[in-house]
Amino acid sequence: MVKRLLAAVFAVLVSTAMLDAQTLINAAGSTFIYPMFSKWENVYHKIHPNIEFNYQAIGSGGGINQLTAGTVEIGASDAPLNNEQIAACNKAHGPVVHLPEAMGAVAVSYHIPGVNVTLKFTGPVLADIFLGNIKTWNDPRLTALNPGVDLPNRPIIVVHRSDGSGDTYIFVDYLCKVSKEWNDKVGRGVSVNWPVGLGAKGNQGVTGQIEQTPYTIGYITLIYALENNIPYGSLQNAAGVFIHPTIKSVSDAAANAAKIVPKDLRFSITNAPGKSSYPISSATWLIVYVNQGGYAKNYTEAKETVTFLHWVLTEGQKMEPAMDYAPIPAPIQKMELNLLRKVNYNGKRLL
Repeated sequence: MVKRLLAAVFAVLVSTAMLDAQTLINAAGSTFIYPMFSKWENVYHKIHPNIEFNYQAIGSGGGINQLTAGTVEIGASDAPLNNEQIAACNKAHGPVVHLPEAMGAVAVSYHIPGVNVTLKFTGPVLADIFLGNIKTWNDPRLTALNPGVDLPNRPIIVVHRSDGSGDTYIFVDYLCKVSKEWNDKVGRGVSVNWPVGLGAKGNQGVTGQIEQTPYTIGYITLIYALENNIPYGSLQNAAGVFIHPTIKSVSDAAANAAKIVPKDLRFSITNAPGKSSYPISSATWLIVYVNQGGYAKNYTEAKETVTFLHWVLTEGQKMEPAMDYAPIPAPIQKMELNLLRKVNYNGKRLL
């Protein structure tokens, strides 16, 4: 009887110790990277069962807000922090580092009953659609780009993100580069004042709106178009070539941008040079505080977070092509690993 009681007490103690050993890594932000992050966390948890994850796909704006507030260890954003946001982080918990962990494409998707071909768009035409200057699918500028396609005399219904979104930033950053009117009237940001259109939350929301509503056009992360079998167009790039979003065309855009990225790794690769570059390509970033002391609960949590990030930036890159993301180019990867080594816990190294 005594032996059985001791065994039961021992089992409870072991179980409690195992629970205590669990580390939860909280992250929030980008829906652009959510499918890839989900894959990473599932694989990593199998390798390290003591590590649990809580990723909230609430949009890049939400991720930045939660990082600033100190409610997550990792903020995920498809737009680098601007100077004002960096100042807010500095005031809250100190300097941050930007770690680009994947390259991806924003696809221009549409739903036109009876039209199943790949439509061609130029940057100025796309800007005029989202400005409301081009109002119908059979507008002469669209029919000239797509000869032989029976585009209907129906109003174009624009769909855009309603939440703070890195996809929005990538898309409007591109429009700013190809349309002076867009740059002057709307500008760039994770949220903008849209001239026309319907708002939907998240990539999932925009995807659903396009699927359900005929004669719509919107922008979504490429993987959402592929997974939901939604048509998406080809865009004329800076070299004048019409290009589809693919891993190769995103990688080519990134390779061209790798030559000019700044040391803090806040950069844009939209409308990149090169005949094979897809013009609405972007990095997406994981952002963390340099000093985890006073921010992370303890040294162990900080170390586990940085160890996971190192794995994402090395082993995790190998998984990206299967998920229709492009890995980080080697020169940028080297730069960000050097930045990651600077992340510490009150001066104590974590790598």
